[in-house]
Amino acid sequence: MRQRTLATLLLLTTTLVAPAALAQVAPAPSTPAGPPPTSTTSPGPATSADRQAEATQDAVPGGADDQAEISAPGVDASTAGDIVVVGRNIPNAVRATAQVVNVLSSADIARTGEGDIAGALTRVTGLSVVGNGYVFVRGLGDRYSSALLNGSPLPSPEPLRRTVPLDIFPTTVVGSALVQKTYSVNYPGEFGGGVINLTTKAIPDENFFTVGASGGIDTETTGRLGYTYFGSKTDWLGYDGGERNVPDFIKQAPAGNGVIPSAQVLQLSNARTTLLQRNSDTPANYSGSLDLGVTGDLGGTRVGLIGSVGVSNNWRTRDAVQQDTVSDDGTIRNDFRTVITDNRAVVNGLLGFGAEFGENKIRWTNVYIHDTLKQGRASAATVYNNSSGNPLFQQNTSWFERKLIETQLVGEFKPVQDLSIDLRGAYANSQRNSPYERQFIYLCNTSLNTDLSNAPVSDTGVSCPGVWQATNAFDRFATVVFSELNENLYSGQADVAYKFQGERPMTLSAGYYYSENERSSTRLPFTYQTVAGGAIPFPCNLFRPDYLLSPDVVNGCPVPGAGNPSDTAVQMRFDAGQNGSYAYDALLRVHAGYVQAEAEAFDGVRAIVGVRYETATQTVTPVNATGTRLKNDYFLPGATLTWNFAQDMQLRLAASKTIARPQFRELAPQAFRDFESDRLFFGNPRLKDSELYNLEARYEWFFARDQRITLAGFYKRIDNPIEQVGFFPTPDARLQTGFTNLPRARLYGAEIEAQKYIPLDFISAGMAGKRAVVIANYTWTHSALTADRTCVPGVLEGTTLGGCQTNFAPAASLFRDGAPLTGQSDHLVNLQLGFEDKDNGTQATLLFNYASERVTNRGPSLLGGAGFQPDIIEKPGIRLDFVARQTVDFLTKKVEIKAEMRNLTGTRYQEFQTFEGGNRVDINNYRLGRLFTLGASVTF
Repeated sequence: MRQRTLATLLLLTTTLVAPAALAQVAPAPSTPAGPPPTSTTSPGPATSADRQAEATQDAVPGGADDQAEISAPGVDASTAGDIVVVGRNIPNAVRATAQVVNVLSSADIARTGEGDIAGALTRVTGLSVVGNGYVFVRGLGDRYSSALLNGSPLPSPEPLRRTVPLDIFPTTVVGSALVQKTYSVNYPGEFGGGVINLTTKAIPDENFFTVGASGGIDTETTGRLGYTYFGSKTDWLGYDGGERNVPDFIKQAPAGNGVIPSAQVLQLSNARTTLLQRNSDTPANYSGSLDLGVTGDLGGTRVGLIGSVGVSNNWRTRDAVQQDTVSDDGTIRNDFRTVITDNRAVVNGLLGFGAEFGENKIRWTNVYIHDTLKQGRASAATVYNNSSGNPLFQQNTSWFERKLIETQLVGEFKPVQDLSIDLRGAYANSQRNSPYERQFIYLCNTSLNTDLSNAPVSDTGVSCPGVWQATNAFDRFATVVFSELNENLYSGQADVAYKFQGERPMTLSAGYYYSENERSSTRLPFTYQTVAGGAIPFPCNLFRPDYLLSPDVVNGCPVPGAGNPSDTAVQMRFDAGQNGSYAYDALLRVHAGYVQAEAEAFDGVRAIVGVRYETATQTVTPVNATGTRLKNDYFLPGATLTWNFAQDMQLRLAASKTIARPQFRELAPQAFRDFESDRLFFGNPRLKDSELYNLEARYEWFFARDQRITLAGFYKRIDNPIEQVGFFPTPDARLQTGFTNLPRARLYGAEIEAQKYIPLDFISAGMAGKRAVVIANYTWTHSALTADRTCVPGVLEGTTLGGCQTNFAPAASLFRDGAPLTGQSDHLVNLQLGFEDKDNGTQATLLFNYASERVTNRGPSLLGGAGFQPDIIEKPGIRLDFVARQTVDFLTKKVEIKAEMRNLTGTRYQEFQTFEGGNRVDINNYRLGRLFTLGASVTF
């Protein structure tokens, strides 16, 4: 088995022990032996412009029998065909709406085999997933997309985002996913790339009880070397057992002098959250689920209950090269070899109650998702900032716990035939808790006798020909961070629509919408140091991390010659950070109303025209820093024409204006480290709203049932777009990321999609009822930023550049003119080749995905401001997956067996800069494993 980077390190945290001469004066504390075992409703009335419910035959191979249930604004499937009188071959989902939509039904989601909805959405035309489940529509960042659950907004448990990461939604709790790419005024005004509306499963068609389980391996992780730490006994579920409780004196430290004395340092969790350990046989992945559905009739009312519970536990190890540079020629400044092991545990649940009487529906839906990432990280380098030429070693242990709870009550009523009334209310709470983010730094001392300690060694050349010592490299030998986020979201909506009958029926609709986001976020970083300042003295600094924090060392190094114990005692000091803001409160309150009309203007031509008025107050109030208050109101028009010029063809034209507000994190001057990219982010309180102007044309040809070819072109102009800015606050600092507005940006492109089913009975009579599936789409997108001498918000406090006022800078000093938007790939390709046999319950699909290079972080300006480094580029490359499903009879029960093979191409993750002359800096480069999963479910 190939050994990893650091694989033969006698891992510092487990092998650095006190020399025999010190053993009696510094007894080792006890430590753990090792790691643990390892339906739909909508917030809009019955306008045919948004009638998507029960109208998804174009997205479902089985046609009407496999109709998806969709929760989206303005749904009333009962009138889906009232206006369209020509397009009889056009599927209901398309002819029911004047907007451009894509629908993934439960059958489509099952075909992709993805475990979460973010992965399934990568198969939709023009969509890509960047980072941790953030869906980009046509290359526009997640800030330009909104995520809804059954038509209600969702808060995000991520400090860096306003929108929720969709990889926390398992596909087992999602009945369908709708992506609408053109704006209609019954949606919130923050709409740039599109809206993604997830519909949870509703009243079941029949009673059922299903049990499922799966297991899988990752060729870069399972059975191989990784790093972990004990934590608590319940970590495997993603719940802390109390080991990581945060004492009140930590929370109150900023209000005092910021010093945590030795006696209180000893009260913090030590070995269980500090001791990074080898795991030479990383466990396999597994998951399990229980699904229940009950339905029946009470008088004339159909009632139902649906419940789902799922548990999963997955491991991933990344053996990464992480480099950076501050030069204009790519000279390496930091060159780390890093092994990161993530253990992700997810628990999710859904409980829904529904009632249908006549044409009226009431639903109460409750969703719970708990998603935890436990991370161990070991990193070593011989080349690093201010390097002495001796190796440096860092170890990190982290815990990122996210939770989302939502409850919503929806009623759809038709008191009379032509009148529809929808009422909706929802409450959602999201939390993120990350206690005990620990880091320890050791430097190799070559001047000491190597017999004093077991020295780590490495196949990659990262070895210590002396002893590892806890050192004050980067002004600290150890740090610990405690962070918490809590957000409440209240929303309500009322919609009414009335259809005026006549020779050309017309539907008028109106609605009111209210939402309020309340967020509080705290990040408390501390550094360890002695009372006299500086690092722990020799020889106590030879100890592994948990011994460094043992009573014998924290109370003062007890060895003669080490100094006065009262001076060498270890304490913690609160570090307010670059901008001094360790906490902030944020609020976004939105009131909105809309009016909309839809009618057949001419034979075969229908129009939907409306305007939305939206007023919002957004505040971010940080501690010890400048706050932000944005209060704006907008009229946001939207119009779409649909020309159904043939029985199986139609043309759509759409135009609209929408907005994008800054995210809370982008406005808050609080440091935040993203655990995926390992970068530090800072907000900017001087940002302002972006305004978007959108145009789209789309041709659709439905040449047979469930089969289509579509072609679209789109154009967007964005005024004051918000973009990431890379910068170095000091020559010695690591690359950091801030945010600013630019004068404008434009984006345009085209997409094509085809779906074809090929009966296979022409091969032989035995192939009757079997068919091949071909689904393909391609999106080309181009974007360009305008970076001129316009003054825009700067990223460094107190600076003045280019004649701009303080804290502002010319856009050209931060960006290259014409640079693409962050996260935008020029080319996106998806191809699905499948075989289906519905009679025998067989389905097999080969999935091909390609995304071209895209910018993940803007190339920082060079020190001194004379020019830029190249942008940091991600190369997603080609990915090939295979998914097979088979239903078999076993003991009179139907058992579905599913096999998955992911990343068969073994594509690497590559994030890099390329300099003139060919020098390349690998910002983040590691192998991605091939994943093989086998699962089964049985329905009773």
